Order: sequence, then structure tokens, then C-alpha cells
Amino acid sequence: MIIWVASYPKSGNTWVRSIISSLIYTEDGIFDFPNIKKIDQYPQRRFLEYFTQDYNNIHEIKKHWIASQERINLDTKIKFFKTHHLNCKVDNYSFTNKECTRATIYVVRDPRNIIDSISNHFSKSIEESKKFLLTSKILSPGKEIEFRGGNVITYLGSWKEHYKFWTKNNESLLIIKYEDLVKNIHQEIDKIVKFLKNFINFEISNTKKENIIKSTSFEALKKIEENGEFTENVFVGGSNEKVKFFNKGPDNNWQNTLPKNIQIELENELKNELTELGYL
Repeated sequence: MIIWVASYPKSGNTWVRSIISSLIYTEDGIFDFPNIKKIDQYPQRRFLEYFTQDYNNIHEIKKHWIASQERINLDTKIKFFKTHHLNCKVDNYSFTNKECTRATIYVVRDPRNIIDSISNHFSKSIEESKKFLLTSKILSPGKEIEFRGGNVITYLGSWKEHYKFWTKNNESLLIIKYEDLVKNIHQEIDKIVKFLKNFINFEISNTKKENIIKSTSFEALKKIEENGEFTENVFVGGSNEKVKFFNKGPDNNWQNTLPKNIQIELENELKNELTELGYL
């Protein structure tokens, strides 16, 4: 059964996966980048190649979301998957269902802070990044967004759609706010531990917890990237130059960077969701 680690891009998914992989796949809690690869990306070509090779056609791929997940689940074991995909239904085809999904950890971040991260990550202007966040979209492989391990067309949706579709009427759900990770990492790890204990057995101690906090900090992950051990970067417009993945992190403050007109537009457009999440 799948436990999804779902998020809109640049919301803290890598941080949460680092914490989970250190909890589940280490004894001492010290993060090791190869362990995060045990939390795979979905969709990927290798999960769909049994059914189709038409990876750039959403109307072909949609037919195989459930079947490919059923195949993944044949061993009946709990497994984690990262996804940026919208939890949507295209025509009569659902991205996932209750039979394939055991639980969801949804990582969310104030969209006013995502704007600057999208601008850096995808080499877009602030205005373009705002449109990217507010507009529903399907991303084609190798064009607008790169995913490691084999690209498949991805229905991302808008930020609002992404949040609503993953969190509404989801019975086994834990929402983790990026800002809460920054403010009180101890509390958020405790939440993750309590939630995951419902589905999987693993050992936790104060020492292991402290090792996780230290080894998955923004500074520690940024150092891993600087040492060339991080493999989830995108490349600058067809070049061999990688975009810095760990850019500002907790220092990214929309109040210092976001133009007033874009701030107002986002707050008007996303008022209900920002209020519900405590961002307004």
C-alpha cells in the first residue's frame, strides 16, 4: 500500500522525505542521501512501461494510473512515494484510490513564499511564477519541469487545486506546513512519528530524533548539494548548468521580496485557502 508524500513543487517535500527516510531506513537517524531514493517518484516511466510507452499523452497515461499502482502494491508492503501530481480525475480515470493508497502526508507552504522559489528553480520572472502558481497546468516531460528517474507527463494543476484535491475528503491525512517545520522541528517530527506509527513499525529515540534534526537541516542538505551528492536539480534551459536546489530555504521571506501588487493578487485569489491554513 502506498503512503504518498505529496506537495506542490518547492514546498518542502525534499525536507520531509529526508526526515521520513532517516526515521524508517536508518537506525541512528543520521541522514544519508541514498536513503531518500528509497522514497521513489510517481509517476515514472518504469512504473508505467508495462502498460504503455506513450509517456507524453495524458489521455493514455490516465488509463494506467490505478493499474500501475495495483502492480506496485502486489507485495502488499507499505511503501512511500513522492508526488507533485494532482490527486485528480481525468474523465472517469482517478489518479489513485482507497485500495491503492494507505495514507497521505501533504506538505504545504505559504504560496507567497513559493513564488520566489519557483522563480529560481524554473528560471522564471516573478510575474511568470505567479501565473505558474495560479494557473492549472499539465507539465510535459523535459520541458517545464524535470523529475529524476524517467519523466512522465504530470497533471500539476494550480496551487489551489493541488491543495484542495489532496486534502479534501482524505480520511488518512497528515498536513505538514513548511513554516511549522522551520518554527518547531521537534513538534513536527513528533507529528510525523505518531502518524506513521499507525501504518509501519520503526524505532525512535531522543538521540535518533536529534540526529535527524541535525542531519536534515537546511544547512546540512545544502552542503550535500554543494558536495555534488544531490541529484534532484533541474538544469538551466537546455544547458549542463544545474539550478541551485537549496537556495534560500528558511531565509526566503515573501515580505522582503514579493511586489505588493502580486501579494494582493495572491491574497485575493487564495483568500479561503490562506485563511484555512492560518497564513492570513
